[in-house]
Amino acid sequence: MEQEQRKQSEQGGLTEAAAAHALNPRNYGRLAHHDGQARVTGPCKDTMEFWVQLEEERVMRCTFITDGCAPSIASGSAATELAVGRTLEEAASITQQDIMKALGGLPADLEHCALLAANTLQAACEEALRRRREGSAAEKKTEDAEAAGCENCGNTTCATGDRQQGESQAECADRQKLRGRLSRIEHKIVVLSGKGGVGKSTVAVNLAFSLMMTGKRVGLLDVDIHGPSVPTLLNLEGETLLAEGDALLPVDLEGLKVMSIGFLLRRREEAVIWRGPMKMGVIKQFLKDVEWGDLDYLIVDTPPGTGDEPLSVCQLLEGADGAVLVATPQEVALSSVRKSVTFCRQLELPIMGVIENMSGFVCPHCGKTTDIFLAGGAEKMAAEMGVPFLGRIPIDARIAAGGDSGRPFVHTEAPSETARAFAHIVASLAIPSSRTTQS
Repeated sequence: MEQEQRKQSEQGGLTEAAAAHALNPRNYGRLAHHDGQARVTGPCKDTMEFWVQLEEERVMRCTFITDGCAPSIASGSAATELAVGRTLEEAASITQQDIMKALGGLPADLEHCALLAANTLQAACEEALRRRREGSAAEKKTEDAEAAGCENCGNTTCATGDRQQGESQAECADRQKLRGRLSRIEHKIVVLSGKGGVGKSTVAVNLAFSLMMTGKRVGLLDVDIHGPSVPTLLNLEGETLLAEGDALLPVDLEGLKVMSIGFLLRRREEAVIWRGPMKMGVIKQFLKDVEWGDLDYLIVDTPPGTGDEPLSVCQLLEGADGAVLVATPQEVALSSVRKSVTFCRQLELPIMGVIENMSGFVCPHCGKTTDIFLAGGAEKMAAEMGVPFLGRIPIDARIAAGGDSGRPFVHTEAPSETARAFAHIVASLAIPSSRTTQS
């Protein structure tokens, strides 16, 4: 068949070069991913379609199809070869004469095939140029709009180049607002536990109250979305949040500023059924939209484990001082807190130390301490993991009573051995403050 086609080509007066292009056309076929495309029908009723694909402002690929005769195939093939490697402007300038020269000429009655190829290639290149101009105009319009938005959003650092790559104007504004809130809080401490039931929230509440009792300005943020216990431990159930402008006001308890998802629930038995992104959103809102004011310390009580909420807090709290890990002496709890140590290290969050809670039982009658669980496990684990050990807090019925009544035991039972143990822990956590605190 090839010989028959060649014979027909020769009979049609095609040169050897044109016949070669007609029999074995270069770059023949459709191009799925392209920057420009055009379809043109000539006066002889032949139709050609060209595609061009760019790379670094040059034609990287150029393909064609045609329903025309052998000279049409030859002309299209020659045109694509001439276009590859040129700029769009250069490719669009390829003429009928350029194509005929590449083919070694065409019979006079077939020169219109070369003209059709040149016109179709030019139209495809012009389409690519139009798309490029529209894309540049749209990009500039977006940049101008976002720049105008930044000028009016009040974030002056954004206008000086703080906008991060790929960040929208709204995301930039949120980040700046969050940074502004956190800049007024000198120290930020995250309270973590590997598993539930170890008394983490009780430790967080009493840590916050202990710091406040030393004259510090303290905030307590409860980000346990599914089981907020801070409102119960502080007898604040039923409290509602107030707003001032676009900011939420934390609940004030004797100077302690408290925020919890529990304040947003209509009933305390109401379940919060949220996925990760919603949790991240509300935690960000508690940090960004709450009017914490000037604080010496913000204590953040997280849910147990290493899931969405602790991860979100650690990512949002830029420059946090560190984490306090709470465990009980049993091996099952110590195994979980080891994972919390790894979690902190992977996030580069400093570990301030480990507290062993429920370390022995204090008899309310004689005051003697009995080790119900094997004591000292958390201290041994801390030594193995290379992290500080802060101290032991024994089981004391007055702690439970204080939690049920909403009065932290460090406040109501200051002379007790348990309260003194906690005071010792707080003293070891004390961070020098650069601000003048208000008593």
